[in-house]
Amino acid sequence: MSLSHRERVLKALRHQEPDRVPIDLGSTNNSSIHIKGYQQLKAHFGVKDEDVIIHRMMQTAAVHEKILQALDIDLRYVAFGASDSKPDKPFGEDGYEDEWGVLRRMPSTSLYYDLVKSPLAGAITVQDIVNYPVPDPTDPGYTRGVRDKLKHYKENTDYAVVLRLPSVFVHTTQYLRGFEDWFTDLAADKKLAGALFDLVSDQTTALAAELLKIGGDLVDIVVTSDDMGFQNGPIVSPELYRELLKPRHKKFFDTIKKHTSAFVHFHCCGSIHKLLPDLIDIGVDVIHPVQVAARDMDSSKLAADFGDRLSFWGGIDTQFVLPKGSPDDVKAEVKRRIRDLAPDGGYILGAVHNIQPDVPVENILAMYEAAKEYGRYPISPD
Repeated sequence: MSLSHRERVLKALRHQEPDRVPIDLGSTNNSSIHIKGYQQLKAHFGVKDEDVIIHRMMQTAAVHEKILQALDIDLRYVAFGASDSKPDKPFGEDGYEDEWGVLRRMPSTSLYYDLVKSPLAGAITVQDIVNYPVPDPTDPGYTRGVRDKLKHYKENTDYAVVLRLPSVFVHTTQYLRGFEDWFTDLAADKKLAGALFDLVSDQTTALAAELLKIGGDLVDIVVTSDDMGFQNGPIVSPELYRELLKPRHKKFFDTIKKHTSAFVHFHCCGSIHKLLPDLIDIGVDVIHPVQVAARDMDSSKLAADFGDRLSFWGGIDTQFVLPKGSPDDVKAEVKRRIRDLAPDGGYILGAVHNIQPDVPVENILAMYEAAKEYGRYPISPD
């Protein structure tokens, strides 16, 4: 018996077997497609509408409804708005200053906006951090129109509804302090690092609360993020994570749980196997992007170690298979990840992070064709 899109997603996230594996494209700002790759996909589907960017720095596109329906995507995405009081400001001919005062530029040869100035880099004190101007989490620009969009999807469609919340604090503090100083602080001045973490996490936690107060009753999944993995391991030791980072993450996730019963989706790139027990402990329900090419992130190992406590979202390799493989290679990759991650539910299929411009359209199509071919329950071990 065929389920609705929403029923399919929720059943999978409850670790029950739906009719088929749910599939994602564009349901978060980290699981969509780069604007240049999107233009190729638009051409394939004959979409003429103007491009819409949902993440300026990464140049991530909002995927047109016609394409989502053609691929039978199971989820729909609602992002929070921009600050009225601190909108992005132009910086030169090719850059901008964001609401936190971070400067970025996109050179003509680049696909993304690069960090060029961190406003809290260099020799600073805790008082400099305390005095730093923070965006107002109650700014009406953040929440304007959010409830109406959520209500539309909840009442007029059968798709699972996803709400984007701000990233917690790791990303933003790295941009504010600069990566070199950020890592140095962890070793040389934990008090300074903690003050900066609190500055940002207090703001993002308050903003998450504002968003959930006006829409927490209408969402099925909330999405937040903090990248904590390199290719070969976590960016900090598990011990340091538990000392400095985990308490701030827990406060954020506790706030989510206070205001909604939605599943908590956490985007965290890289090799994070060693951190997953801690993330489960503080309330993460779903991990994304499942970077299978990173160390200790083999899908069979993840399922064996955490599959009874955690759902997986993503998993189709974007480092090698999608950009460099043939359509048959892509189908084999999809078959493998479904075999490893989908039995007993707990898996939503998609690319590992945003699809990049070097991925051929035929490989994108092969991924979704294979998902429907191999993703029917019961999942065959072959």
